[in-house]
Amino acid sequence: MSEILTSSEDLLIPMAREVIEHARSGTMKQAPEVMKLPAAHYTDSVRFNDELKKLIKRVPIILGPSCEIARPNDFKTLSVAGMSLIVTRSEDGNANAFINACTHRGARLTKQENGQRRRFSCPYHGWSFSTSGELLEVNTQDDFGEINKCEYGLKRLTVYESAGLIWGVLDPNSRVNIPEFLSGYDNVLEAFDFKDWVYVSKRTFKGPNWKIAYDGYLEYYHVPVLHRETFGSDATNRGLYFAWGPHQHIKSPSNIKDHIATETLGYMANLIDKPERDWDKESLTYGVWTVFPTTSIASFSGGGRGVMISQILPTDTVEESITTQYYIMEEAPLDPEASEAQFDFFQQVVMEEDYATGESAQSALKIGALDHVLFGRNEQGNQHFHSWVDKVLEAESDEDLNSVLRNAPRYENS
Repeated sequence: MSEILTSSEDLLIPMAREVIEHARSGTMKQAPEVMKLPAAHYTDSVRFNDELKKLIKRVPIILGPSCEIARPNDFKTLSVAGMSLIVTRSEDGNANAFINACTHRGARLTKQENGQRRRFSCPYHGWSFSTSGELLEVNTQDDFGEINKCEYGLKRLTVYESAGLIWGVLDPNSRVNIPEFLSGYDNVLEAFDFKDWVYVSKRTFKGPNWKIAYDGYLEYYHVPVLHRETFGSDATNRGLYFAWGPHQHIKSPSNIKDHIATETLGYMANLIDKPERDWDKESLTYGVWTVFPTTSIASFSGGGRGVMISQILPTDTVEESITTQYYIMEEAPLDPEASEAQFDFFQQVVMEEDYATGESAQSALKIGALDHVLFGRNEQGNQHFHSWVDKVLEAESDEDLNSVLRNAPRYENS
C-alpha cells in the first residue's frame, strides 16, 4: 500500500491541486510567447566550448544515484566532456569524486566501470591511492626520492550528496554555491527517499548534441506523435511546469485514469475523486523531474516502483552526447529478467525514436537548413532551460551567478 503523506512532503500537494484544477477545466499554463532560438546554439563549436567551460564544468551535475555506490569502498567511473572521473564511497561513508589520473605522470588509474576496492594502484608505475584519494604508497620510494605524499593525493572535485543523489563540480576552481544552485529542489526530491532505494541496472549509449538530446525530456508535445506506439496516440501532449531556479518538474493536466503514461508523465487523474488525506506519496511524485543542466528523472512501474534517471552528458565534440540511464527501484525487482527486458525496451525507445529524430534535426541544422528553431508557448520547459543556459553563460563571475541563483523564483515561494 502506498505511503500516506506527512509533514515535509506536503509541498507536493499544492502542485497536485493545480494539476487537477487544470485537468477538470481542460486548461493549461502557457509561456507568454513563442521563443526563437538560434540554430547555431546547437552546432557552433565556439559556443559549445563555452558551454563546457562556463556551464557543464562550472555548476554541479549529477554523477549518479547514491545507491550505485552504497557500500564503503564501492566505486564507479564515468566520462564527462572528455574528463575521466572516479566516484567512490570511502570507508567513512562519504561520497568522493576524483580525476581518474595518477598524480605521478597522469596515467588513468582504472578503466573498470564499477566495483569494490580499498585502494587504486596505477598500472604504469604502481603508485597506490585510497578511496578517499590519499596517496598511500610510492613504489620503491627509496629509489624514487622523497616527496610529501600529502601534496600528491588524487585531484579532488567538490561533491554534494543529498536526496539520494550525488552531485559533483568538475572545475576545482568553481565557487558556485551548491545549495543556492539547487534552490531547494533537492528537498522536494527527498519525497522519493532515494537514499533507501536499490540500484538495479544501467544503460549507456550515444546521442546527438547534448541539448538536442535533452530537449526531448523537457516537453510532452511530441509524446502522442513520436511515441504513439509506446504511450498511445491518446497520451497527453500537455505539460504543467513547476520551477525551482533552473530545475523543473513536469506533470500532465490529463483526466484519463489508469493511462499507461500515468507514472512517467505525471497524470493526477487517479487522485481526482479522492479526498486529499488519501493522496499517497507515490502518486504525487509521478511525472518528470529535470535537474539542470543534464538530468531527467521519470517514474515507471513494472516489477515494483522505480525511476529511470537519464544523465545526458556532452562529449568533447559538439555533435555527440553520451546518455546513461540509471534504473533504481524502491525494492529489488520481483522478476529481474523481466525488469532487464523492460529496461532494454526503454533504451530502444529513446535511441530509435527520440535520438534518431534528434540526429535528423541535427543534420538539418548543421547544413544551415534553419537559422532558428521554435519553442511554442506550450513548450515552457524548453524555454526555461535555454533561458537558464544563457543566464549561466552570461554570468561573468561565480559571485554573479550565485546572485542570479539566489534571486531566482522557486515554486514554494511563487
